[in-house]
Amino acid sequence: MFATMYQFQGKNKGITEPAVDVILQLLTAARQARPDAVFITSLLQQYRERGGLSKKQLEGLHSKASKIEGMSVAHLATLQAIINKKQTRHKNEATPAVKTVEEDTDGPMIDEILEKYPAHKRLLFFKLKTDKKEVLTNIEKEELKKFHKILIKS
Repeated sequence: MFATMYQFQGKNKGITEPAVDVILQLLTAARQARPDAVFITSLLQQYRERGGLSKKQLEGLHSKASKIEGMSVAHLATLQAIINKKQTRHKNEATPAVKTVEEDTDGPMIDEILEKYPAHKRLLFFKLKTDKKEVLTNIEKEELKKFHKILIKS
């Protein structure tokens, strides 16, 4: 009467281990070729402990392994593909110094509103930011213009 129920198999079946671990093969081959290399030994240890290496570490492994004769070209190409697939992280540049032009347009509006409403918390926050020589974000500038339009011009 009732059909047997089967468990639904979704698309994501979990992370599966690769059948061929190219990184481990390269690390062990490089270690056998150069057993005294501290860098390769530490990479092998980190790979076994953590299960992976960073992009910079993989690039270092590629440069060391490519110098070893007899290293498989296919493994080196696969390692290069793994490196290219990994995400590159860039450190953001420091934000430029305060722009005096923007400060001049925001400061008088803040002062004008605070003269009329001295306890306005959001404007006190803006005043504090401008006193610290911090630049207001575009959203904060729009908010300031809106306050000025509503509270002063009306």
